[in-house]
Amino acid sequence: MTTQHSSLTHPKITVVGGGSWATANIKILSDNTTEKEIFWWMRNAQAVEHIHKFRHNPHYLSSVEISVPAQNISTDLASLIREADYVLLNVPAAFLKEALTGITAADLDGKKIISAIKGIVPDENLIIGEFMHQHYNIPFDHFLVISGPCHAEEVALEKLSYLTIASSDTELAAEFAGMFNTRYIKTVISDDIYGTEYGAVLKNIYAIAGGICHGVGYGDNFQAVLISNAIRELERFVDAVHPIDRDIKESAYLGDLMVTAYSQFSRNRTFGNMIGKGYTVTSAQLEMNMIAEGYYAVNCLHQVNKQYNVFMPICDAVYAILYEKRSPSMEMKHLAEHLT
Repeated sequence: MTTQHSSLTHPKITVVGGGSWATANIKILSDNTTEKEIFWWMRNAQAVEHIHKFRHNPHYLSSVEISVPAQNISTDLASLIREADYVLLNVPAAFLKEALTGITAADLDGKKIISAIKGIVPDENLIIGEFMHQHYNIPFDHFLVISGPCHAEEVALEKLSYLTIASSDTELAAEFAGMFNTRYIKTVISDDIYGTEYGAVLKNIYAIAGGICHGVGYGDNFQAVLISNAIRELERFVDAVHPIDRDIKESAYLGDLMVTAYSQFSRNRTFGNMIGKGYTVTSAQLEMNMIAEGYYAVNCLHQVNKQYNVFMPICDAVYAILYEKRSPSMEMKHLAEHLT
């Protein structure tokens, strides 16, 4: 494939989003030694002002020192996109349309779009690559996906982590990976944008399921069975949506599922645990003060799967609990009858 991206000697990257994973991505890009210029869009003007003065994000990963020049951090997304060769999307999927308000396909023409979002756009029921293709005319070979297993909190601590960079243009994926490798980040290249995107969506749903079963009193033995069934459920779904030769045991699929289902840093597991203990969705969201992507994703997946009719008992159970207000303990007991 002939591409123009390899000619960029001083690429400009705009990161869109102000949360913990966006802050982690800023740190990774800054710590990488490839010559580049980084721009950062945040919605919160007070947070931008705080970073200008104190070089730390006041709300997320506040231990991370921000080295991006103050003039490159702004609430004016259109101006930062004009500067960019790469636009790295890093807002919750539920807020992507709002974040891109006023941005047109012409604004993004010719730019490479990277998704670090682990969710589906609500109402559209589209993964990010499909959404950007349909609404902004982004060619799929100009689109990349960043997937885990990788928690932002461990990036802040510089714990060794692995990220998968996926694109249908693997040369582009390799080039961007070169801007993401650091002493504590290793990158893996993939051509599976559908599998990595849907895998990142599904693992959040399965982490909620794991949290619910813990909240209602199941132990580690049941959790292990749940997650071993979850990876098979994930494989069934991505094979139905995009049937290519993939190894579901790779870190972008199984690894990302495991860390999200088991880690103390997993907000989806935490959210599920609270639901299992009797919190309402609203009260759990208010107490966490963070977005659990799996809450929105399970409703979207429920709608998408009407097209494919894949057997997905774990997703169905989480949907029933969160959207049909079924009893968590009764749904987990019912789910247990379908696990092997």
